[in-house]
Parts: sequence; structure tokens; C-alpha cells
Amino acid sequence: MSRRSAYGLLLAEAVSVTGTRMSVVAVPWFVLQTTGDPLLTGVAAFVEMGALVVARILGGPLVDRVGFRVTSISGDLVAGLVLGLVPVLYAAGLLAYPMLLVLVGLAGLFRGPSDNAKYAMVPDVAAAAGWSNERAAGLADSVNRLGSLIGAPLGGVLVALIEAPAVIAVDAGSFLLAAGAVACFVRTSSRGSPGSAESEDGYLASLAAGMRFVRQDPLLRAIVAMVLLTNLLDQAMTAVLIPVWGNDRFHDAAPVGVVFGAVSAGAFAGSLLVSVYGGRLPRWRTYAIAFLVGAVPRIFVLALPVGLPVVVGVALVGGVLIGAINPLLSAAEFERIPARLRARVLGAVGGLAWAGIPLGGLVGGALATTLGVTGSILVVGTAYLLVTLDPLIRRRTWRLMDRGTPIANLAQYSSRK
Repeated sequence: MSRRSAYGLLLAEAVSVTGTRMSVVAVPWFVLQTTGDPLLTGVAAFVEMGALVVARILGGPLVDRVGFRVTSISGDLVAGLVLGLVPVLYAAGLLAYPMLLVLVGLAGLFRGPSDNAKYAMVPDVAAAAGWSNERAAGLADSVNRLGSLIGAPLGGVLVALIEAPAVIAVDAGSFLLAAGAVACFVRTSSRGSPGSAESEDGYLASLAAGMRFVRQDPLLRAIVAMVLLTNLLDQAMTAVLIPVWGNDRFHDAAPVGVVFGAVSAGAFAGSLLVSVYGGRLPRWRTYAIAFLVGAVPRIFVLALPVGLPVVVGVALVGGVLIGAINPLLSAAEFERIPARLRARVLGAVGGLAWAGIPLGGLVGGALATTLGVTGSILVVGTAYLLVTLDPLIRRRTWRLMDRGTPIANLAQYSSRK
């Protein structure tokens, strides 16, 4: 029974992520088919992702106050019901484009706190199961990556078989199933901070307390800055430069899918390895090496005159190393953030780190237009190299990832001043 909550949370995450990745294919395709306008397709994707990022940052205090489990269940229920309206209204001939934007925006708005709440529950279910933070974070990341690996191709196949509205309905159902899994199986000792002195403060004061924690903790500041930049650069590669590379080099989209699949498969294997051996690894050194050796070569190899098997091999090996990054970061964050601030701080860190993603596609497009694909890859690869050297340059800050490092006096982060 002690591990029931852990497995229930992993099940909920697996179902939710798989459905979401299916929807990532289905919603843009649906908008493109119904409007015929790529710009409107991009606007719909921006609205959903923008709402999710904002909700993760701003919803943290509410998650801490309402409770992790309640927020996860209610957020998934509302997101599922809202998304379920898309195929229903479409079938009734009542789904205008502005209404679609409202619905996908609302879905993102409720997904943000729900995703944040699931993440915030990981340390509690890990403790109940007798798992290390590395093991729990590694398994959670493995489930996330496996859902991504399966969900997107499955979404493409299902769109071809049963049409996009039906796939969106499947995604809506996945949120309802995730809510049911948490309701039936997950029990945690932490409910956020209901009834605590801090929860008596107003929303803005609670939000400020979380932001202040991030601002004054040197490790969390470093994590936000580094991951924001690497997310921006990754999005430039995946959204623009790698597809353009595949078109220029092979005149075919299949190699692009193979490269993405190799990275995803490697990352899944890497996160599984961390779930088994992560508790024995030195966090800072492993993180620094994994980011530098795993991420940088897979970019530069695209600019070399080598065949697809070499590119895929580098992407696969790089993916294994990349799979170690998130679990190690999560384990360090779980140890540094007190339970009473967990959701708002994790939401702020995650939301701020994701802020670079919407800009990445714009950066990639601008570079490709001005420098061509090879020049753009070299620029992005060089920028990535400089960013990933940070843990080796600022060792004093990044060594705070390691177990047993001192944590600042938490009293200074109280929202009461």
C-alpha cells in the first residue's frame, strides 16, 4: 500500500501526457483543416501554451492553498470537460474559431495548476514508497518521455483513421482518467498549506513569497536562466531548423521523425537509468557532463557532411545523457523547497523556464532566413555550448545541487514581513 500512491501518480501522468501529445498533433491539424490558415493554427497553439505557462506561474499559491491532490483532480476534470466540448460543438455546427480559442485556452489554464500539483506530489509519494528523490523523479520523467514518444505518433495515426475531433475527444477522456487515477490511488501527507499562518495572507503576498524564494536561492536562479535559454534554443532547432535541415538534405520529412525519435528513445532510457542509479551519482558533475556532452554534439553533427545513421547514432547517445538532466534537477529542487512553498516555487521555476519556448520558433525562423540552415545550426550550437558551460564555470553555485549542501534560512521567504 505504501507504493500505491506512487504508482497511481505515475499512471495518472502517463495517461495525461499520452493524451496531451496526441492532442498536440490533433488540434493544429483540426485548425488547419477547418480554417486553412497556418497563422490561425499558430495562434491556437500559442493561446493554449501561453495559458498553460501563465497558469503554472500564477497558480502556484492556489495549489499550495487548496492542496496538491484536490488541485490535480479538479484541474484534470475541468480540462477534460472543456476539451470534450470541442468535438461536441463541432458536430453540432456551433464551433466558431473564437470559441475554439476560448476552449483551448481554458484547457491550458486548468492544465497548468493540475500538472504543477502532480509534480509537487512526487516527493511525498516517494517518501511513502521509500524511494529516493532521484528514483521518483527519474520514473516520473520516464513516464513523461514515454508518453511523448507514444502519444505524438499515435495521434498522427488516429487523426488519419478517425479524424481530429475524435482524437481531441480521446484527449479529453485521458484527463478524466487521470483525475480518476489520482482520486482512487493517490494519498499524500502534504496538502499544500491550508490552515497555516502563511495561507492566511493574500494571494499576491503568497505569490511574492514563491518568487522571492526563486530570486534569492542561487541554485534556482541558475536553473531558471540556463533552462530558459536551452529551451529557447531547443525550440529553434525542433520547430524550424531540423525540419529545414531534413528538407534541404533529404527532401523528405521521414529523417526528421527518425532523429526526433532517436532523441526521445534515448532520453527515455536515460531517465530510467537515473531512476535506478541516480541515488549513487554525483548530481552536479553528472548534470554538467550530461548537458554538455549530450546536448551540444547532437546539434553540431547536423552541420557535418555525414550520413543519417551517424546523425541518428549521435542523437540516440545524446538522448540517453539528456534523460539524466530533469531527474537530477528535480531531486535537487525537491530537497531545497519546503512543502509549504512547493507548488508556487516549482510553478515559478517551471513557468519561467518554459518562457523561452514561444520565442524559440521565432528565433529559429529569423536565423534560417538570414543565415541559412547550416549557419543557423552553427550559431545555435555555439550558443548552446556557451550556456552549457555555466555549471563548469560557476561551480560554487551549481554544486548546491549535491546532497547535503546548505539551504538558506527559510524564514526570510515568508510572505509575512
